[in-house]
Amino acid sequence: MFYSESRIFKNEEMLSHDYLPELLPHRENQIKQIANNILPASKGRQPQNTFLFGSPGIGKTASVKYIFREFENSSGAKTVYVNCWDYKTATAVLSKIVIDLGYPIQRRGWGKDEIFNRLKEVLNKLNKGLIICLDEIDQLEQEALYDLLRLDVDIPLGLVAISNNQFVFADAEPRIRSSLAMDEVEFKPYTLMEMKDVLQERVKHSIISVEDGVVLLAANQAVQKGGDVRIGLQCLLKAGRVAEQENSNKLEVEHMRKVLKEVKEVKPEILKEKINDGEKIILEILNGGKKQQSGELYKEYCRLVKDPVSDRLFREYINHLAEVNLVKINKRKLHGSVRIISKV
Repeated sequence: MFYSESRIFKNEEMLSHDYLPELLPHRENQIKQIANNILPASKGRQPQNTFLFGSPGIGKTASVKYIFREFENSSGAKTVYVNCWDYKTATAVLSKIVIDLGYPIQRRGWGKDEIFNRLKEVLNKLNKGLIICLDEIDQLEQEALYDLLRLDVDIPLGLVAISNNQFVFADAEPRIRSSLAMDEVEFKPYTLMEMKDVLQERVKHSIISVEDGVVLLAANQAVQKGGDVRIGLQCLLKAGRVAEQENSNKLEVEHMRKVLKEVKEVKPEILKEKINDGEKIILEILNGGKKQQSGELYKEYCRLVKDPVSDRLFREYINHLAEVNLVKINKRKLHGSVRIISKV
């Protein structure tokens, strides 16, 4: 939708984090690797299952959606995107795939096995392969992943999994790990200048006139507040609205400075929703500024959880929380190296 009445915005929608732009700067290598992995599905050959990992808001989901859009347009193969935060169970995921492929399912009365058989029937009717993206895969029940892996169909079928946590499959059942055979694609955080390029690409199509320095300020705020592109987009949107309210003809640095303090980290609103249940329990234990040695923290976690994860995976939970800036790790020399964990 175009905003012809605005002196600031050409197309405000392009500053939405849900908008999929035509270009994704500084993700060319990842896009090429993912595309090469799934391309065989369009030629009747088995694609390579692929796992994408990295911090929130740095282009993982956008890259997959970009590839899926181009893939369907050019190859005729099918793609299905599933956010496992919304579809966690086997029944929900299988139903979502069947419906997205254009086949109805009764909302009530169908058991999982019926839906599974319906999906097999649907897939065997396709002329070309299917690629399924499982975003936020750490939210998915293992049974659902196992069901997808055991699909025996006449077409090439591939999976693209996305998670903030590199070690999401560490405690997966052996039958699942052996079947996944994932090629890993790491998404590293944007540098300041890369973030500026990403935001500039959006600004070019969304804002009529911008003073030098505005995009760099938004990029710096995004990098300082966790490296999430959504922070930069929020800054630009809020600053643009301030400029509108002041009847300005241009988005200026002074407008941006007025909103920087208002735009908070994505962490409180989004990250705490996206981490897994075990990581949420760790944060609850550390509430109130509490600091704990890693070993003591693990003992308390085990007391609270019916089926605790292994000590090794627990350490990875801690590392992941530190990577997304939800906890801080301090190392001290107390009869060897001891890690002291606290909330940020």
